[in-house]
Amino acid sequence: MDGDDCSFPPDSSDDHSQRGSVASSATLSRAQDVLVYLCGDSAVQLSVEGLGSVSVQELGRSVRDALHIPESAQDAFAFWLSSPLLELQLKARHQPYKLCRQWQDLLYRFTEASEEDISQDEPCLQYRRNVFYPKSKELQIDDEGVLRLLYEEARGNILMGRYPCDPEHWTGLGALSVALDEGTGLDGQQFTSTIRGKKLSSFLPPHVAMGSGGLLSTLRGKSSRQTGLQQNLLEEYRKISTSAGISSEPTRLLHQYLNTCHTLPYYGCAFFFGEIDKPVQGILQRTKRKAVNVGICLEGVYVMDVKEKHVLLGLHFNELSWDHSYPEDQGDSHILWLEFDGDEDGTPVNKLLKIYSKQAELMSGFIEFCVELKSASDGGAAAEMDGELSLSQQPAGQDGKNKNGRGGRRGMLRRQSSVLCSRVHSLNTISYVDNGKEIKRLKPKRAASFFTRQATAPTYSAVQVTESLEQG
Repeated sequence: MDGDDCSFPPDSSDDHSQRGSVASSATLSRAQDVLVYLCGDSAVQLSVEGLGSVSVQELGRSVRDALHIPESAQDAFAFWLSSPLLELQLKARHQPYKLCRQWQDLLYRFTEASEEDISQDEPCLQYRRNVFYPKSKELQIDDEGVLRLLYEEARGNILMGRYPCDPEHWTGLGALSVALDEGTGLDGQQFTSTIRGKKLSSFLPPHVAMGSGGLLSTLRGKSSRQTGLQQNLLEEYRKISTSAGISSEPTRLLHQYLNTCHTLPYYGCAFFFGEIDKPVQGILQRTKRKAVNVGICLEGVYVMDVKEKHVLLGLHFNELSWDHSYPEDQGDSHILWLEFDGDEDGTPVNKLLKIYSKQAELMSGFIEFCVELKSASDGGAAAEMDGELSLSQQPAGQDGKNKNGRGGRRGMLRRQSSVLCSRVHSLNTISYVDNGKEIKRLKPKRAASFFTRQATAPTYSAVQVTESLEQG
């Protein structure tokens, strides 16, 4: 099954919007200029005949020729329709012009945007990383042009805060960006002048470069903070300069940047917007919601706090079951449900996280396809690989059993304060579900998952329900 066959709802490109028939066929049959945007500030201009019916597959050949992308790396990239409101990876058979004509319909279907925002939103056609391209293949790429494209996208996600990072990550990545932009031969004074000229936010995420603006920032002073960040960057830059080679320096630095990004479990994810319930606080017991980014890739699902820039929950596919539900009433929400192992006060439980999003259907289909694709590509080794990779992403304090029945506490390979660690304790989850109805108090885990959608033989365990089960 081809990788881009499930990154888009099956009925979207087949619906014929009235807006799609506005332009005359005569106009669209002539050669027209089309801009395909790349990550960063560049674009490829193409002259396309029959724009109204040209497919992604046909456009792909033209873009690859223009960018001199070798055949060995042609699957590394895909076409996306992107705007501030929605991002969708296109299938090979999709016709971008027709989808652009249907863009408002897609926004109504998959976003909570206002009518005014929807009417003003326009997508751009982007050529960027294919979310289904394995990281293992990416490590084998040596073509500098391809590596540059991947680097620019990764750098953008780091600077936007889409890829939450610990200080050692964003400091090292920022120094590598300086080396790639300016070379490795700057002395201390030249380095400082470069940083001040381009601003720290060109190399570090804004929430790091500018600070939170809270009490800590006030006490230390903005200038003192930025001086400290510049010094840290300079120290990392000097390490890079000392070890830099001359002949293959750009390729080596690009590999180093991408290899660092590969340590982030959500590298290469497709991102979706949603909200989760905040834990109930205060005497009035009012429930509020928190904005989250949901990243989905071939390895798993990651729920990230939009404001705090850290992971709330990270699960590999063999650690969860999932489903999505449609609104029963007009005021209800689309919901993506994630079920996973947890514990409360030492008692093992099944936990359910509700993610409110009109993109729940997209996310559910995306997860399902990733599970199928990974299973097909990895074969019998898939489960073993997932078990090894999941060690560094277990929520704190969880015990686990693998498929072979071996129990024991999984090792915590990352410090607890890392932004990469799951924060299950901060989530407002349902601790037990019986026949689809919420039970008020803590319950032991059920003998089977509430959901039928799950990876083959999930490794998370289930506790048999006993007769002494306390009803809340």
